[in-house]
Amino acid sequence: MIRFTLRQLEYFVAVGEAGSITVAAGRVNVSSPSISTAISQLETEFGMPLFVRQHAQGLSLTQAGRVLMDQARAVLRESDRLVDLAGDISGQVRGPIMVGCMLTFAQVVLPALRKDFTDQFPDVRFAQSEYDANELVSALRRAEIDVALAYDLVVPPDLSFIPLIEMPPFVLIPADHPLADRDEIEVEELRSLPMVLLDLPQSADYFLSFFQDKGIKPEISERSRDIAVVRSLVANGFGYSIANLRPLNGLSPDGKALKFIPLAGNLRPLKMGLLMPPHADTTHVVRSFVDFAQSWVRDGFAPGGVPREISGPLASPAVAETAKTTPPES
Repeated sequence: MIRFTLRQLEYFVAVGEAGSITVAAGRVNVSSPSISTAISQLETEFGMPLFVRQHAQGLSLTQAGRVLMDQARAVLRESDRLVDLAGDISGQVRGPIMVGCMLTFAQVVLPALRKDFTDQFPDVRFAQSEYDANELVSALRRAEIDVALAYDLVVPPDLSFIPLIEMPPFVLIPADHPLADRDEIEVEELRSLPMVLLDLPQSADYFLSFFQDKGIKPEISERSRDIAVVRSLVANGFGYSIANLRPLNGLSPDGKALKFIPLAGNLRPLKMGLLMPPHADTTHVVRSFVDFAQSWVRDGFAPGGVPREISGPLASPAVAETAKTTPPES
């Protein structure tokens, strides 16, 4: 009879995903020798190599290793469900939850939400990952994460979206820009100005749709996948940008002042919310997280009213109903 532990399977999956014992050790917070020993023991028990050792390129899964890692993930998920079921029976919220978040607002929203949630439910093992919009959907489909904080740019039919807050678009400009004292800015006024585009999947199409709807081709001078880089480029005079999320202190990462002017017109706001498989909230931990996130938004995210600070005075809590959306017309 083959004997192995869940811990050994956890280490096996960590190495398979990382391709490196050192990186995997950091992720699961154990020593590299402990992981090496666990892998060797599994290979002995299974009677086959799980990895090909490449001196300069780390470890890669063998064909058998890939098949077994898929099953190992399934075993670990079932063990997590067992813990969750025990919590459900006892009325306790305990066990693991994997939460994904879009890169554009992970730094502003997720750490605070995580802290408040785990303060209330200290027996939950909370893990987080950050992705662009396409990666986020793939991670949900592969069951690498349980639930995701995302925008409603595109919600595939096999996933559900629970809106939390509406976030209208605004123009991001330096504090000394000629338009900085305006109450709002028309899209037409940006026609000939250089634009710094946040060039992420789906997000870029959303921002550019404001111009396409009016038959305008924006003057894109810079592109970046990093919202912090976009803010710094804008603050240093390389152009304006459009966003739905603002830093809490109104400054770029290099300390320069920014202004956030509402974009005029009847424009589609983004909705920030929870994206998940249709039946994900049947687990006690995920259901508790969904309920907590909804109340967290209603209460202003945190003392001080973070939603209005990060998304401007026009932001408002969204109707908390499950929704499916389609991409904006282009």
